[in-house]
Amino acid sequence: MSMILKKKIADKSAKIAVIGLGYVGLPLAVNFAKAGYRVFGLDTDQDRVKKLMAKQSYILDISSQEISKVVTSGKLDGRCDFSALKEADVVIICVPTPLKRKYTPDISYITGAVRTIRKYLHKNMLIVLESTTYPGTTDELIKPELEKSGMKSGKDFYLAFSPERIDPGNPKYDVTTITKVVGGLTLAAGELTKALYEKIISKIHMVSSARAAEMTKLLENTFRIVNIGWANEAAIMCEKLGIDIWEVIEAAKTKPFGFMPFYPGLGVGGHCIPDDPLYLYWKAKQYGFSSKFIKLSADINLAMPQHAVNRLADILTKRKKSLKKAKVLIMGVTYKKDVKDLRKAPPLKLIELLREQSAGVDYYDPFIPFLKIGNINQDSIEFKPAVLAKYDAVMIATDHTDVDYGALLKSAKLIFDVKNVYGKIVNPKVVRF
Repeated sequence: MSMILKKKIADKSAKIAVIGLGYVGLPLAVNFAKAGYRVFGLDTDQDRVKKLMAKQSYILDISSQEISKVVTSGKLDGRCDFSALKEADVVIICVPTPLKRKYTPDISYITGAVRTIRKYLHKNMLIVLESTTYPGTTDELIKPELEKSGMKSGKDFYLAFSPERIDPGNPKYDVTTITKVVGGLTLAAGELTKALYEKIISKIHMVSSARAAEMTKLLENTFRIVNIGWANEAAIMCEKLGIDIWEVIEAAKTKPFGFMPFYPGLGVGGHCIPDDPLYLYWKAKQYGFSSKFIKLSADINLAMPQHAVNRLADILTKRKKSLKKAKVLIMGVTYKKDVKDLRKAPPLKLIELLREQSAGVDYYDPFIPFLKIGNINQDSIEFKPAVLAKYDAVMIATDHTDVDYGALLKSAKLIFDVKNVYGKIVNPKVVRF
């Protein structure tokens, strides 16, 4: 049976359903459609589906022109009706995997998608999970759920895991140029998944199992959270010791081996880095193992906005100004440079904490004209010298390329530079993290 499906993948007669049209699912759906496959883009979000069918992009990495081509050609069809799954030969699951609480995974979106697939499951179907999750999800959760249909994995249908590796806003790497890791529950499932992704992605790396593929993603993201946590702890340590952390990092970078630079900041944002390692932490605890590195790093990173508020309060006090009732401007509220993405953005927590201290807080971000935090709605301020000059402190929380930092330096009374925008500049207005 796998040869039949492999032939359909090879001649592009296989129909592909992508469940979840976010920053992972939409690029996959568009690129498979561009490659010549008939693709069903499925999502419960009616607004997303409407925009897709109106040929409008709603994520940074896919243009409206790309969407227009594949929608107009009939290769990509957005739907909220999941009955299209009965026509699909391949189903790719790209749904969110948030946390219920601080250290507890929420796999309800995966479970919901799998139960829907089970209704339309048919023989010779390949199901690939891309959503980041704990090792064992594919064979411990998805396989038994699908086998409630009476069909058996490896015999009637094929099941695999392939972790998403999207880096939103990265101009160098997109979904087609980042090596794709795949791991099947069986060898045939792995080979089918490899054959599928080879049609749109330049390099495929196949591992021995779905568990190995699941662990690969978590190893990558845990590597980042641990090293960012260490950079943040080192920044706090260096501030206590009277050492410039940025100078130290630049010096360490001169070593041609054994060091990779990570930088301090307000913490970590986006979906992957804050949440994914905690899936591994949770799963390891099920086996009686407590990952001290993951928990410690997560706790350090979560504490950075409060550390920044405390630092700002100290800086203002030395200038004979109280944080209470001070007017503070936050420069940049997205979690990452030059992307319109607020998911778990640390500057949002910073704004909350400043408000709790009775500071007057405004923000400027060229990507986010409007912001709602709690019950408070705010518009981005107008970036003008007269406006900038009225603030007691400006905190650079996210660096954006198209911000005129020269004008900010001339106009602001005090700049707390968390992102090291000003580098080695010596100016009494600028205090670095």
